[in-house]
Amino acid sequence: MTAVLGGCGLTGDSDGVTLRLVAADYGDSKENSSQKYWDELVKSYEAKNPDVHVDVTVYSWNDVDRKVREMVEAGKAPDMAQIGAYSDYADKDLLYRADDVLSIPVQADFVSQLAGAGQVNGVQYGLPFAASTRVLFYNKTLFSEAGVTPPKSWDDLAEAAEALKDKGVKYPYALPLGPEEAPAETMQWMLSGGGGYTDDVGTYSIDSPQNVTTFTWLRDELVGKGLTGPVAPGKLNRAAAFDAFAGGDVGMLNGHPSLMKAASDKGVKYGMVTTPGADGESRNTLGVSDWMTAFKKNGHQEEIGDFLDFVYSEENVLDFSREYGLLPVTTSASQTMSTAPEDKKLKPFLDELLLSQLYPVGKTSWASVSADVKKHIGEAVAPGGNPGEVLGEIQATAMRAGSAE
Repeated sequence: MTAVLGGCGLTGDSDGVTLRLVAADYGDSKENSSQKYWDELVKSYEAKNPDVHVDVTVYSWNDVDRKVREMVEAGKAPDMAQIGAYSDYADKDLLYRADDVLSIPVQADFVSQLAGAGQVNGVQYGLPFAASTRVLFYNKTLFSEAGVTPPKSWDDLAEAAEALKDKGVKYPYALPLGPEEAPAETMQWMLSGGGGYTDDVGTYSIDSPQNVTTFTWLRDELVGKGLTGPVAPGKLNRAAAFDAFAGGDVGMLNGHPSLMKAASDKGVKYGMVTTPGADGESRNTLGVSDWMTAFKKNGHQEEIGDFLDFVYSEENVLDFSREYGLLPVTTSASQTMSTAPEDKKLKPFLDELLLSQLYPVGKTSWASVSADVKKHIGEAVAPGGNPGEVLGEIQATAMRAGSAE
């Protein structure tokens, strides 16, 4: 799975074209590794296209972005990379545009929010590959024992957390602001307070009054009252929070579709509701997308396009989404999934996707901002922390990084 890629490109006239694809692993075991998914998909594609060979290497999410960056810096960019970000490569003119490689029907089939998030200066370079949204998961058994109902507002959430704490629940509300996925939990809370990373015109507004109010509330009403568990939010990673929920130790947390299977496998009875907002259900939710990119380095524009059209067929998008409990990135597959009985549990997430807001991934500065959030946001909610100061420092990082765009 982690073999080092060799040279890219033509393997010789007699062999046709070899396309190199680097992809991320969505599986949680060897049995459902993404390598298995890609091997089966490629076998099907090559049976119909004997002159094209597709060589796929899968890396863990901990390694894949770094591996691709190292390949690019060494002058050995793959033909395609399915990774977490694209804007840096687009900014350096290393990528094909979406309309350079995809057929018009395939490009037009992307869910509009995701297609828009794949644009730099109005041109789409990032091809959405997998998507998810967030809802509030709650442990039905713990809620019943504490005599509380699912929250609709922040005040409801705090009251429920107090009742859960009184019943000895280890994590009344799990707040994972650790480095693994701090930008997601941060944005979910910003949105629920009427803020976000950017304003309506796309300018960074990290230290807006709404965001400062949100993190002040978190510091005072949840963290400060011991309602977020024994691990400081800045040290708690999403994977650990999900494991704790599946272990029955968490009352509530923001989660994405993969948590359903993890909880069910451990026998946890869970419910899902719209993320609570400051004054009622949040009007906005976080959407997350991973990206497929097509590099110019080796040519092969036509072959890349033909293969990607195959990848984004409704059948293949549905197969991937169902295998890994993720949301489809195309409208056709979304429509099929929204009415299919087998996908009933994903419907709340599908409904949220149409209202979701995504990270400002089209900004080349986002990588620096995201890294700063991972490093410092936990300080904003720590006892004695100063949310305005911490958010102001992250905003300063955003402005410095953004000045080069």
